[in-house]
Amino acid sequence: MSFKEYVAYRGTEFSIEWYFDNSGKSQAFSYFESMGDKQQDKLLYLIKRLGDHGEIKDITKFRHEDEQIYAFKPKPDRFLCFFFKGGKVVITNAFVKKRDKLPAKEKAKAVQCREDYEKRLKEGTYYD
Repeated sequence: MSFKEYVAYRGTEFSIEWYFDNSGKSQAFSYFESMGDKQQDKLLYLIKRLGDHGEIKDITKFRHEDEQIYAFKPKPDRFLCFFFKGGKVVITNAFVKKRDKLPAKEKAKAVQCREDYEKRLKEGTYYD
């Protein structure tokens, strides 16, 4: 898989990427592909906004969820992500929001993805 396939958007402030596991699968990207055009457009707007302007001030659209995990919030969907050095934002997982609170298992998945990303990047095995 080439680096280009990882990139969702390359802005002036941040490059937004999809996280891929060891087997080359991206839960978040697969989820994105399964969405309708209107929902995809909602997320792409937020991704471009963050990528080009470096921040989204509206917490109903983008929010810090603790443990260095953030959420893009195109209703009713959630896309969890983390910031990484070098101006990267990595989207880890996605789900349909059904409750007011972020499900602990979804945040745990995002944290696990971040740890795996950092480990594989350090080993030089993430971008093959």
